[in-house]
Amino acid sequence: MNDRQTLGSARQTTDAAASDSTTAPAGTAASARRPLWLALGGTALVVLLALLPLLAIDIPGVLPGPTYTPGTLQLLAYAMLIAALALSYRMMFGLAGLLSFGHALFFAAGAYGLGMALDAFAPVEWPSELIFLVSIIVTLVAGLVLGATVGALALRVTGIAFAMVTLAFAQAGSVLIRRNPGGATGGDEGLALDITNVPDALVGVMNTRNLYWVALGVLVLVYLVVLWVEKSRAGHVAEATRENELRVRVLGIRPYRLQLLIFIVASVLAAVAGMGYVLLQSGATPRIATVDFTLNLLVIVVLGGVGYRWGAIVGGIVYTLLDQRLTALAGSDAIAALPDVLRIPLSEPLFILGTLFILVVLFLPGGIAGIPQRMRTGRKQHPAEAEETADA
Repeated sequence: MNDRQTLGSARQTTDAAASDSTTAPAGTAASARRPLWLALGGTALVVLLALLPLLAIDIPGVLPGPTYTPGTLQLLAYAMLIAALALSYRMMFGLAGLLSFGHALFFAAGAYGLGMALDAFAPVEWPSELIFLVSIIVTLVAGLVLGATVGALALRVTGIAFAMVTLAFAQAGSVLIRRNPGGATGGDEGLALDITNVPDALVGVMNTRNLYWVALGVLVLVYLVVLWVEKSRAGHVAEATRENELRVRVLGIRPYRLQLLIFIVASVLAAVAGMGYVLLQSGATPRIATVDFTLNLLVIVVLGGVGYRWGAIVGGIVYTLLDQRLTALAGSDAIAALPDVLRIPLSEPLFILGTLFILVVLFLPGGIAGIPQRMRTGRKQHPAEAEETADA
């Protein structure tokens, strides 16, 4: 190589280094601003959702009426509680890699636990506000103990064996609820909520707006707790264990305790969502304790996007709205007038939801939440492929 070539190569290297030095701070600054913008955007979205009961927004075909009507508010509140439950399940499945078939058990524990606690404390001569608060605390403690017990036993095994153990506990809980021991659960008819000690602001159709705000508060609380856990050391270790458990053990870390912590937190959050559910529905039915209900959560998480935290929220809301509206559509005169080749499948909401799930798995591997990333990159990308693709 002659002197002129050497000088040209050095000049190119210097220019490249200068270009990197000028673009790196810009990229760092953009990365630093991104969480701030996401936080501001999330706060604005929560404020907008909080103002919905005061607005008259009507979306035909999606909502049953304007947003200030009790029917629409109850549907939106139910969708947000399902989203909160799916978010807790996503923390267990998406973060820690724990495929559980029994997560509905803890949701049912929150719903039935609060209902039975209010009924048990009803004869006590305490102020109704105190009884309501004590019932919530007792239900939370019961959910924590149940989560710790099931998790401690199920985490002794891994993989499909772990899923089968959680399935066994879920089946046992479902059978126990249907057997109605001592008349506590109501059996197949379900448990009606004793409103004697429930605050008046949370009782009645006219107070659906308050129940909507309670559901929104539950969703925000669950999201903040999940965010805190995922950003903590335990969350990072749980994620590393999901990717390579042997490497974590070689580093001298015992994954069992951290996985148990994730399991317990997810279980308690599911119980919180269950308490909101029983207040919203004024009761609980055995359906919420079945394995099918947990499988719905798995579908919701995959539909929204396993690798994205807000994907569970989007999936929960979209799935709930589709489930409710497709049921109404299936019984409409328009579907009844179609030929049999179209009427029969379209009259089955589960068939449509199943088809949608298959299409998402095949063509949207990142779920609904992965669509913006695919539009930016123009290629198929797994949501866990790079850290910068995850949301805040």
